[in-house]
Amino acid sequence: MRSVWFSFNDVSPFSGIQGFVGLDNFVEVVSDPGFGMLVRNTLAWTVGAVLLQLLLGLAGAHLLNARFPLRGVYRGLAMIPWATPSVLVALMWIWILDPNHGVLNAALQGLGILDRPFAFLSDSATALPTLIAVDVWQGVPLFAVMILAALQGVSPELREAASMDGCGPVGVFRHVVLPAILPTILITTLLRLIWTANYVDLVLIMTGGGPGTSSTTLSLESYVTAYKSMNFGGGAAYAVLQAAALSVLVVLYIRLTGKANRR
Repeated sequence: MRSVWFSFNDVSPFSGIQGFVGLDNFVEVVSDPGFGMLVRNTLAWTVGAVLLQLLLGLAGAHLLNARFPLRGVYRGLAMIPWATPSVLVALMWIWILDPNHGVLNAALQGLGILDRPFAFLSDSATALPTLIAVDVWQGVPLFAVMILAALQGVSPELREAASMDGCGPVGVFRHVVLPAILPTILITTLLRLIWTANYVDLVLIMTGGGPGTSSTTLSLESYVTAYKSMNFGGGAAYAVLQAAALSVLVVLYIRLTGKANRR
């Protein structure tokens, strides 16, 4: 609520609230020429990352659900990216992606894919996609483990009955497995959308929103406006606008979890 109140005021970090300005902060934010790019970046960052995490997590869950030697060990190792602190993930990938000494450029040049080093984080065309790829690497284990838990609750008898009725692997997944794991997928996806939209650490450390504003999201712009430009009112306005948009997802999440708890 403090952020909401700040968004309607002129706030100085040194002398506090200077006066009530009404909707001026919101008008200034929305009328900024770069606001449209911030919205597009935020949508691309949030939807793109979560969609890829869902698809790869679904595939990973099926792999981890299969029977193979040392399955428990691999299930534990799969959680390492998710369990690694975000700051450490960002620093690790900065080193991997370094155009001069990074292992990724060395590998791509060794395979003949690149003829010279490429600065993935310094190019406006690749900075945001690269950040999305790193976030996908870190977030896939969450989807994989959540969906794996749901898969283990699917009755083997139902799968066998569907197979005996003539359903192939795709038919069994569509008519038996998917309806059983769909609530878990929806709840995890909504929760991850909310988290990713508010995720600042990775972007701030790896690119700082650059080059220019090519990888700046609304949550990062809120932080930069408040703590670097010292415009707490404007920063709060960005945060309130994003919170208003995310409130739809929050309501959906609460409704879905409520239904799951009543079952």
